[in-house]
Amino acid sequence: MLAVIRKEINTFFASSVGYLVIGIFLVLNGLFLWVFKGEFNILDSGFANLSPFFLIAPWILLFLIPAITMRSIAEERKQGTLELLKTKPLQNWKIVLGKYFGSLSLIIIALIPSLLYVITVHQLGNPVGNLDVGSTIGSYIALLLLCASYTAIGTFSSSVTNNQIVAFLIGVFLCFLFYFGLNGLADYQLLGATDYTIEQIGIQLHYERISQGIIDTRDIVYFISIISLFVFLTTIILRQYPSKTILKFASFAAIAVVILNIGGSSLYKRFDLTADNRFTLSEATENLLQEAEVPISIDVLLEGDFPSEFRRLQGETKQILEEFNAINPNIQYVFTNPIEEEEFRKETLEELQRLGLTPMEVSVQESGKTEIETVVPWAIMNYQNRSVKVALVKNTIGATTEERVKNSIQQLEYVFADALKKLIHPKKHKIAVIKGNGQLPDVKIADFIKTLQEYYFVGAFTLDSVASNPEKTLQDLQKFDLVINAKPTKPFSEKEKYVLDQFIMDGGKSLWLVESVAMEIDSLFTPQSQGSAVAFMQDLRLGDALFSYGVRINPVIVNDLYSAPLMLAAGQGNDTQFTPHPWFYASLTKNNGNHPIVKNIESVKFEFSNQIDTLKNDITKTVLLTSSERSKLEGIPAEIRLDNIIGQKPDITTYTEGNHNLAVLLEGNFKSVYKDRIKPFKLNNSGKDTSIETKMVVIADGDVIKNGIRKGRPITLGYDPYLNLQYGNKEFLLNTVNYLLDDSGLTAVRGKEINIAFLNIEKVVATRSFWQILNIIVPLLILGLFGVGFSFIRKRKYRK
Repeated sequence: MLAVIRKEINTFFASSVGYLVIGIFLVLNGLFLWVFKGEFNILDSGFANLSPFFLIAPWILLFLIPAITMRSIAEERKQGTLELLKTKPLQNWKIVLGKYFGSLSLIIIALIPSLLYVITVHQLGNPVGNLDVGSTIGSYIALLLLCASYTAIGTFSSSVTNNQIVAFLIGVFLCFLFYFGLNGLADYQLLGATDYTIEQIGIQLHYERISQGIIDTRDIVYFISIISLFVFLTTIILRQYPSKTILKFASFAAIAVVILNIGGSSLYKRFDLTADNRFTLSEATENLLQEAEVPISIDVLLEGDFPSEFRRLQGETKQILEEFNAINPNIQYVFTNPIEEEEFRKETLEELQRLGLTPMEVSVQESGKTEIETVVPWAIMNYQNRSVKVALVKNTIGATTEERVKNSIQQLEYVFADALKKLIHPKKHKIAVIKGNGQLPDVKIADFIKTLQEYYFVGAFTLDSVASNPEKTLQDLQKFDLVINAKPTKPFSEKEKYVLDQFIMDGGKSLWLVESVAMEIDSLFTPQSQGSAVAFMQDLRLGDALFSYGVRINPVIVNDLYSAPLMLAAGQGNDTQFTPHPWFYASLTKNNGNHPIVKNIESVKFEFSNQIDTLKNDITKTVLLTSSERSKLEGIPAEIRLDNIIGQKPDITTYTEGNHNLAVLLEGNFKSVYKDRIKPFKLNNSGKDTSIETKMVVIADGDVIKNGIRKGRPITLGYDPYLNLQYGNKEFLLNTVNYLLDDSGLTAVRGKEINIAFLNIEKVVATRSFWQILNIIVPLLILGLFGVGFSFIRKRKYRK
């Protein structure tokens, strides 16, 4: 068998045709990957990975491998040397394997120069070496398996004819059919439930899965079975059995392949080679996926001709959904372009806006010109008669393209799992919105409450009955899992505080949005105020309770240079214009933490926020949000005048106090504020002095939850209609409630870190020509040196 392998290699490289075939392969790779503009150009992609190479390789190898294998048996048969070869003391299967491994060796030699691409991307990474080696190794394993399969198909094609051209055409057709044809047939969804089965028969699904960096034993079994099938078919054809016998053997072989793959599918193992384990789903997500007992379809609207960052997001979205499908085949997905039909484009965009699927306009640089493309980065998850929208892009104010892509990709598992949870999990937690102490009216918290109702049962709860029947009030409150205190303005009585305290002691969760200073921005715009108002202390009588739990809200106002502007109107009627002015009392929090509540969220807008001190006790405290480092505190009482701020330059030298705590998470066993004190009323169970394990979040501003109102109707929380900006208030509060009530562990998925490797764009621009020349010329030089060395060794051998 080794002699046959050597013969194949010697014959191939003994003629100029062999070098020409490999040379064309290397030149095509070099041009598509480094010179030609398009989706396969690595330098234009902006990402430090070789995925374009592994995407285009199946197309080029589709022609290269049949060109190499077409003569392996067909030429022997044509020249009559096959019969001579069969007279040697070699069994037919050894001859076939010799031909097969000889051709495969030639292909591997052709792939060796591509390692130069790895070195190039390694050097151009930001920083240097920012390349996922594990994923690259997985991609090369997939490429070798693909080459091995193509080679088996090509060798089989060469065995059925004595004409090399016919063998080449048959090989190209079969390789195309198995890689692209079956997958394309499945994409047309002509056969309903069998589409996925057809896709599994094809090579593309298995190749792409391994090339992502996932070694799945099902894919390995598939490639081994495809290789074995065609090697076996080649062997029985070489034995020159009658057609009926060959057909019988082929049928048995096909059945064996099917049984082998079915067995492999029922018992398999997956290995994630990526550096950040991006394809290793959390236990919470896997448990959730396994609960889907009926089909769930996901329509991903991210399809079309996109800039590179959106192509990457598209690829990552497909990968995460493939992971979902691998765990539960009931999860099916399809990528579509809703605005593909130009004649209906305008109507479609309007309909998407109406449904809340807001399109995005992105800039595309092409040949020195900037064009605007419309992208719809949304998915719709459908389950039975319900559907949930999934936003695929995380927009962050001031974020670079790299940051936007990274933030969006990191949240993919969470946003899809969260949508799935909405669909298949019935509501079970109850939330009480406390009323009766001057809290925000319903219309000013309507948008957030509406959002919460998608996940939980939400109801208003007043503490008025505490005065007459405090114990029953507590019992009614304990039916809820969480209470929200949204900007109370009236003091709490001792009985009301004791009810809230015992709710916490019983394990209830709390979200406090409270202020120690009374100041409203609306008070600056009343006819009587003339742009001036006084901020004064507001005593809600909650200080002792919060102090006992571990925090103190100080009666001061945070003045922050990093803040949202104040929009002021000028003119009247149709001539009215809104102009933004610096407004240092509207802090914009800039969070850099990794806690799942605040990870990758947009800046949260505060208004006249106070400062929180954390106190030393046994409670675990996590600062969630702070003001910027360029902020200061103002004492009260203080007069706030628009004239002193609008149009005036701030004294930068006074903003030296660093950041101040604005929102704090507390977790642990809380001490009752009434421990060792006289209780306001008696309870049958005498009350509790220490809580069971629970948690709460304290926010030193009630306006964080307040939505705007236009024409008497609430607008989206955190949305600024004048600047068309979406602040992170709603996402922050929703994450907070989800974290406080999460019993599935899904919220922790938000903290998952995924490293997106980017190219050093400045280095790419400066050295572009060098890398282009290097990756085209050097592989050809390597091939040339190999040819010279091979020729020298061959001549020396035959001289002897």
